[in-house]
This record gives sequence, C-alpha cells and structure tokens, in this order.
Amino acid sequence: MTTIGDPFPRVDGPAKVTGTAKFSAEWSVSGLTYAWLVMSTIPSGRVRFRTAEAERAPGVVAVITPANAIRLAAPEKRLTLLQDDRVYYQNQPIAIVVAETLEQAHYAASLVQAQYDTAAAKLDFFAGFPDSYPGSHNNEPGDQSWGDVEAGLKSAAVRVDQTYTTPIHHHSPMEPHATIAQWDADRLMIYDATQHITGVQEDSAKMFGIPKENVHVTSLFVGGGFGCKGQLWSHVILAALAAKQVKRPVKLVLDRPQMFGPIGARPLTHQQVSLGATSDGRLTAIKHVVHTNTSLLEDYLESAAFPTRVMYACPNISTTSRLVPLNLGTPTYTRAPGVATGTYAIEVAMDELAYALKMDPLQFRLANYAENDPHSGKPFTEKNLRDCYSKAAAQFGWAKRNHEPRSMRDGHELIGWGMATETYPAKNLPASAMVRFQPNGRVLVASGTQEIGTGNYTIMTEVAADVLRVPASSIDARLGDTDLPEAPISAGSMSTASITPAVKAAAEQAREKLIALAIGDRQSPVHGAADGDVDFQNGNIVVKGQPAKSESFAALLKRNGNQPVEATASTKPQLDPKTPCHSFGAIFAEVGVDADLGVVRVKRVVAVYDVGRIINRQTARSQFIGGIVWGISLALHEETHVDWRYGRIVNHDLEKYRVPVNADIPDIEVSALDIPDYKLDTLGARGVGEIGITGAGAAVANAIFHATGKRVRDLPITPDKLL
Repeated sequence: MTTIGDPFPRVDGPAKVTGTAKFSAEWSVSGLTYAWLVMSTIPSGRVRFRTAEAERAPGVVAVITPANAIRLAAPEKRLTLLQDDRVYYQNQPIAIVVAETLEQAHYAASLVQAQYDTAAAKLDFFAGFPDSYPGSHNNEPGDQSWGDVEAGLKSAAVRVDQTYTTPIHHHSPMEPHATIAQWDADRLMIYDATQHITGVQEDSAKMFGIPKENVHVTSLFVGGGFGCKGQLWSHVILAALAAKQVKRPVKLVLDRPQMFGPIGARPLTHQQVSLGATSDGRLTAIKHVVHTNTSLLEDYLESAAFPTRVMYACPNISTTSRLVPLNLGTPTYTRAPGVATGTYAIEVAMDELAYALKMDPLQFRLANYAENDPHSGKPFTEKNLRDCYSKAAAQFGWAKRNHEPRSMRDGHELIGWGMATETYPAKNLPASAMVRFQPNGRVLVASGTQEIGTGNYTIMTEVAADVLRVPASSIDARLGDTDLPEAPISAGSMSTASITPAVKAAAEQAREKLIALAIGDRQSPVHGAADGDVDFQNGNIVVKGQPAKSESFAALLKRNGNQPVEATASTKPQLDPKTPCHSFGAIFAEVGVDADLGVVRVKRVVAVYDVGRIINRQTARSQFIGGIVWGISLALHEETHVDWRYGRIVNHDLEKYRVPVNADIPDIEVSALDIPDYKLDTLGARGVGEIGITGAGAAVANAIFHATGKRVRDLPITPDKLL
C-alpha cells in the first residue's frame, strides 16, 4: 500500500530510463514531412523573399512565406504567423520550409533569401524609462500602495536606497519545442511539447476557425518547460498551417538557437528599493519600483514587486511596475516569474539594512515578521515561517556565524554565510479527473493534465491508491490528452493543488458506486449490508469485522456484465481569491570565494519550507532542490548577452549560455514542515515547483557579501565584479 506523503518512486521512471517514454517529436505518423523555420536577422522592418532556389532543392514540398501562407481566422497579435511581412525582433519566424527529410528542409531553408526594409528599432532599455507605462500580471495590478511611504522613509533612523538589476534569462529545457500536426478534413491532431494541452486546443481552434472539439492535442511527456511551454507559440500554429497547406503531416522541432527569442524569456529587471527602519530595527517604509522590458507585440509584466507586498510587517509599502517595450521577443513566465527576481532585490536590500543597523539578518527579519497579510490585515490560510527560520538556522549552524564581513576563512578561501526568506503565492484552478474500476482488476485514474517532470503520473497514482486502499502497482495513470477530463495549465505551482482534489473526489465517488453495486448484488457476499458497514481494502469489497464476507472488485464486475464502474469529478477552488494564501521558506547558504581570483563556490545550502501537506516526499524534495539550483544559477551563472546595436542574442546555445552543472552544485539539504493547508484544498497541499528558486539567489548574494565585504547588486555575480 502507499499513502499520501510516502516517498513513492516515480511510476513513469522505468519508461524514462529505458527510453520508452514517448515525447512529442517521437510519434510515428504516416506520410510525415519535416519543417524548418527561417528566422529574421533584423530587429525591425519588413521582409520579402526570393524562394526559387529553395523551391528547386531536393525533397522540398513547399516554401511558405507571408506571400503565399493561408489566411488564419483569428491570428493572435503576440504571435508571428506569416500573415504579414512585419519583423518585430531578431530571430523571429518569417518563413517555413517543408521537405521530405529534416536535412532537406534545413538545407533548403538556408537557400531562402530574405530582403529587408529596415526600420528604427527600440533597443535602449534605459532610454525607454520616461515613456514606460503600468502593467498587470495575471489581472493583478502592477502598482499597489498603502500608508504614507515618503513620510515613513523620512522618519526612518536608518535607510537603504539601492538599485538591483537582473539580466534576461532563457529557459533551457533539455527537450526543445516540438510539434507534429496533421489534418483530417477539418479535424486537427497535434502532438505538442506543452504545459497546457487545453490551451493549445482552444487557441488552435480559434485561429483556424474550427470547433474546439475538432482539435485533439496529445502530450504524454514534456522534457522540461519551466514556463516557456506554458503558452502557445508561433511554431505550433505554423506547423499546423504548413500541414494544412501541404495536405500532409508536418513535424517541426526548434533547434537550440531558435529557442532564443520566439518562445519567451525572463525579461530584464531594474529594481529600485528603498527601506527605512527605526534604530531598533522596525521597518517604517518599503518602496519598490521595477522597470522591466516587454515586446512591441504584447505586454508582459515581470511581477518582481509583488512579493514585497506580503513578506514583512510594515505600515507603509509602495510597489510600482513599469513596462519598457523593445524590439525583442515577447517575454514570458520563467520559473517563479517575478518572484525569483523580486525576492533577490528585496532580500538583498533587507540584508543591507540589517548590516546598517548592526543586526543579525535573521533577527532583523524576525523583528518584522508578518503574522497577517501586510496589506489587508487578513490572516494567511497557514503560515509557519517562524518554524522554518528556527529549523533551518539550527540545521545550518547559523548561531556560530561571525557577523563581520571577511571574518571567516578556510585557507585561501573567504567563507561567507547568507540567508533569505522565500515565498510563493499558492492557488489552484478548476480541474476534473476520472477513476475507473476495470474488469481486468486494475484501476484507471485519468486527467487532462501534463507531465512536465514534476511527477503528475506519480501523485495521481498515489492519491488514488490512498483513497481506494489498493496497491499502487494495480493503478494505471493517464494524462496528456484532451480527450480526458479537463485540467488546467501545469504552471504557477498549481498542478498538485488543482488535480489531486479532483482525483480524490473521483476515487471516492467511484468507490461508493462500486460498494452500492455489491450491496445490491444478491450473489455478492456483502449483499444487503448497510453502506457504512462495507469497506474497500486491497482491491476487495468487505464487510467490516467479517473478513470472510469479501470479494474482489474484478469478480463483482465479471458477474455484472464485465462492465467497468467509474466516476468523473470536477472540483473548483474553495478559497476566496482575496484570502491571503502563500507558501514560505527559509534558506541559508555558505560560499567560498577565492581571495585572489574572485571565483565563487557555493559549498552548502539548507532550506526548510512551509508548503502545506506533502503528497510525495521524494518528488517534492527533487522540486525543492531543482529550484535551489535555479537560484544558484540566478546568482552566479545565467545571463543572456544581447548585442544592443542589433537586438541579436549572441550566446544562443548551451555552450555559451551558462547553466550550472554538477560541479557547480553543493550539498543541498531540504525539508518541509508538512502542515496541511485545508483552507486551500481538501488534501491540504500547496505547490512546491517554484518556491525553491525564490530567495535562493539572494541567500547566495548575501553570503558573498559576508565573505568579501563587497556588495554586487547586478546579477550574475561573476569574478570580474568581485575583483
């Protein structure tokens, strides 16, 4: 038996390690052709083409440009779908070549000659500040204030006023974006690497002007998404457009350089943070002003100021967000969007103020602990951050820290200890699931969610096994198909809190149906028993206290026409959206910095989280560690280099775009309090996929200051900035 919380191994693990897990580019489709995108080489203007040489190349089926592409019913403004000749950014899809083989398509694409009429491009981020404008994130306003911030700053005994910057970050999933599209009359089948199969279904139907039910989307496994596969991007519709135009199935897989621009990125942030406090360390005011870039196609706000609103008790808080449109691809959600970059700024500023006050950074945070939401005054659904602080500090040995910078050394290394607070909003969305008792003695649990590496196959299995009291080995989990009961996007740390209540409800309803069938069956050993006297254990229906009166559900179904018994349940959020609901954590980091070379090594990390009930300790641990790795990368490694003269990304591959490797990652010790939050959902679980990155970058940055005495406020922190 498995119960909720057990470190149950991934049920899809064997398929992944043996190579039998089928990803979106791996489906076998009869008559398949291959597509290759032609990308723009200017940031702004118009384009026309000479395609004769490409059309004559071996194996070419079609060269599709804005001049001959079919017209879409309702193209989305943020996508570039060959509906006009405008160029908005470097590396924008501007044409597509379809051929019999991938090699032929790639070669023919190199023969397409693009001729440009260039236009002035907006590529100066700082020059755009005077004309920047407000934005919103998921319908939450970018600007929010209360109290009198200026008066609070003026009355402060100690102040910090600093600017923090973060560069553009690009998602680097191992699996590139991949789509196979095929048509059967007006019915469209899409195999897509996506975090939201229903979103692909709905958007595709809208753009091609066909009913939603005419679009079938499959995505059984996603090889990493981290936000870039959360929205539908141009290449998906272009694959379907090409398939419709050539009247054959089309496979389109982006190569690594093509993933820098047209499928989103974490935008630049320029964050001005002002903090004021009394001489005894009570915050009097917080002011957080963020400028971030967006595109000329669509507004996207990196919500970096948002975490500042919930982290500390302060009577006067102002958060302001401004958008600067540039000729770059549209930014998008990147793991812990806004919160990763925002917690970096506010948590480094808090560290700076603690030093200015000559207070221990942990004690300073405890002195400003927010028992309730600082804005509304309402209590959080659950908040146990004090326990996270105390547990993590004890495990790390924080009490042994020498407060003075450059006071700790190990041979040639300067040693630094830093800490930060972590947070992430918790919510869920409507979801549906189905549980079916099958005549072969197995149980099917199914939902139209996605497996993006976080473990949805496993947690669906685990919850069904726990509710039904059947061995997990007798359960089959299905997901990633729009024919299944609808579920929301796998993003925003919402999947677990959304789909597990639906699985639980469906399992309970299916169990009750099965028991009712047995009670009403004159040949069943439990016939005539009262509902409350019948239990379901280990695949058997049994009268409580009378183990002899039992039978397997397979025997019951065989006797009743060999028909399955199933239930489909739909659940909705039970929490008022205005109720403050957040996860929190405490993270402590130790770094060693070479005294002469400025090379930083993170030596160990300890973090403790308050994220509600843990459904699976093993997969949750992996998510925490993965997030912390991203936080280390935020602090030390990741940076998209743009040639701002032309808007061209110059490190658009995994050789030059630095991400951490095993040698960069230290011992990471993570744990969770495992206190259920039943106000959010019936299982008491909150998401764990993103909180690990929040605060982690700040903890590393604060540790580097403690080691060196030098404060670097522009990420990433590289040796040249420390020398």
